[in-house]
Amino acid sequence: MRESPKIVAARIEVERTRAALIDTARELLLRLQPKTLVSEAWEKAKIKGADLAEDAVEAVKSRPVAVGGVIAALTMFLARAPIKDAAVKIYDAMTSSDEPDAPATTLKTTAATSVRSPAKRRTKVATRAPRKTEK
Repeated sequence: MRESPKIVAARIEVERTRAALIDTARELLLRLQPKTLVSEAWEKAKIKGADLAEDAVEAVKSRPVAVGGVIAALTMFLARAPIKDAAVKIYDAMTSSDEPDAPATTLKTTAATSVRSPAKRRTKVATRAPRKTEK
C-alpha cells in the first residue's frame, strides 16, 4: 500500500521541523554554557569600560582646573600622614631656633604634657533648672 502525497509531505515537514528544533536546542545549549556567558559579559564590560574612559577624557579636557583640584584633594587625603609629619618637622625646626636654651620638643610631646589645647577644652554648659509642672 502506497502512502498518499499528503502523508509524505507531512512526514517531510515533520522531519524538517524536528531538525530545526534540534538545531535550536543545540544553539541554546551553546549560548547558555558558562564559558560563553562569561565571554559575553567580559566583552560587554570591556566596551563599557572603554566608553567610560572616553567620557572621562572628555570631562578632563572640558574642565582641567576642576579635575586638577579633585586630584589634588584626593592626593592630600591619601598623603595626610606624611604631610602632617612634615608640618610637625617644619614647626619644630622653626620653634627650636627661637629658643636655643630650651630642649627641643615636638608637638606630640608638648600637647600630651601641657595644658589642654583650646580644641580639647571643655566648656561648662549652663544647666537649666527643672521646669515646674502644674498638677
